[in-house]
Amino acid sequence: MNQGRKRATSVTQLLAKWSAGDSAALDELIPIVYDELRRLAGSYLRRRGAGQTLQPTALVHEAYIRLADQANTSWESRAQFFGLAAKLMHDILVDQARRRMASKRGGDQLRVSFSDAERLINKPAADLIALDDALQGLVAVNPQHARVVELRFFGGLGHQEAAEVLGISRATVERQWSFARAWLRRELSRAG
Repeated sequence: MNQGRKRATSVTQLLAKWSAGDSAALDELIPIVYDELRRLAGSYLRRRGAGQTLQPTALVHEAYIRLADQANTSWESRAQFFGLAAKLMHDILVDQARRRMASKRGGDQLRVSFSDAERLINKPAADLIALDDALQGLVAVNPQHARVVELRFFGGLGHQEAAEVLGISRATVERQWSFARAWLRRELSRAG
C-alpha cells in the first residue's frame, strides 16, 4: 500500500472514531491533515491577492475551531472531511470579505483568482463576494451542482473524490461540474 493510500485510510479510520464519539481521534487526526489543510488555505489566500491580512495558519486554526464543533457529523471519508474543511474556509473568507466591505463601503474589494481551478471564468480574478453570491444563486437553482463546485473548486477534490462524497457517479459529477462552471461564468459576467 503506498503512503498516500495508507494516510487516506488512517484519516478515514480516525474520522470514524471521531464520529463514534472518540474526541481523542480529532487530536490524532489534525497532525495528519494539517499540512494539506494549510496548503489548501495558502491556495485560497494566494488567489485573494494584495491586501490580504489573514495568514494560512490563522485560516486553518479558524477552520479547526469550526470543525471541532462538527462532533455530530457522521464522517464517512477523507474526501468528505476535506470538502467540509474547504467549505468552512470559504465561509470564513467570505465573512471576512463582507466585514471589510461593510467597513470600507466597497473601497477595498478582495479578489480571488481562478487560474488554479480550471479557469472557471476567462478573467484572471473575480470578486469573492460576487462569486459567493453567484454560488448562492446556483444553490437556489440546483443545490447539488453548487455542492460539486464547493467540493471541486473550494475543496480541491477530484471528480472521483467528489463523486464519493456525493454518492453519485464520476460521470454525473463531470456533467454537473461542466454545467455549474458555465452557469457561474454567465452569472459572474452579468454581475460585471
